[in-house]
Amino acid sequence: MKEVRYFYVPDALSMNELPDEEAQHAVRVLRMQMGDEMVLMDGSGTFYRAVVTEATKKRCLYRIEEKFPQERQWLPHLHLAMAPTKNLDRTEWFVEKATEIGFDELTFLKCRWSERTAIKTERMEKILVSAMKQSHKAWKPVLNEMTDFKIFLQEIEEREKNGEKMQKFICHCYEEENLDEKVVLKDAIMKGKDVLVLVGPEGDFSIDEVKLALSRGFQSVSLGKSRLRTETAALVGVHLMNLANQ
Repeated sequence: MKEVRYFYVPDALSMNELPDEEAQHAVRVLRMQMGDEMVLMDGSGTFYRAVVTEATKKRCLYRIEEKFPQERQWLPHLHLAMAPTKNLDRTEWFVEKATEIGFDELTFLKCRWSERTAIKTERMEKILVSAMKQSHKAWKPVLNEMTDFKIFLQEIEEREKNGEKMQKFICHCYEEENLDEKVVLKDAIMKGKDVLVLVGPEGDFSIDEVKLALSRGFQSVSLGKSRLRTETAALVGVHLMNLANQ
């Protein structure tokens, strides 16, 4: 019995063939043929059972047989904002694993001490989609362009003015008396409420960035006693947000 394959097709209902890249994978790598079954994922909460109606060297046409709306595994919106690592492989690893765990939105931050100030979101999108298919996630996380830290805080403030309500946390290593007392993130997250977690670059956020975030309503949090790499801290943040809302 053949393993059922998953394909990402955002406009699955209004289309009748796989997007070019997915089609190439289906016919050239998996050697799918007419009559083979597959599952289409629209990234917006629905799976579709489909059958291949035509397979050529460059095209893979399908017919939808059944629609399967999926139940969300968590209710609130889970948003992780991080400064990408100097070694891009580490950030790509995070994107893959975080998607497998499950979250809703990812923003890359340009901070004062960021060692990487640009990133190719197209490459990250491909990794995200691949991980979504592998882990059978019904919703594709939103991937935002890299944003300056101060501008990002302004954007979050605007979202809140427009009615969004969220828990806001910033992970950092400072222990100065003039900062608020840090609690452990797992104890701070309230189930059922939208949550945003910030993770800084390898050199941490600057003290001014932390103070600015606190002045905008963010709460300082710890991820435990161990000192974590940026990508590890970000993954722990995603895991705790997800786990708290299962």
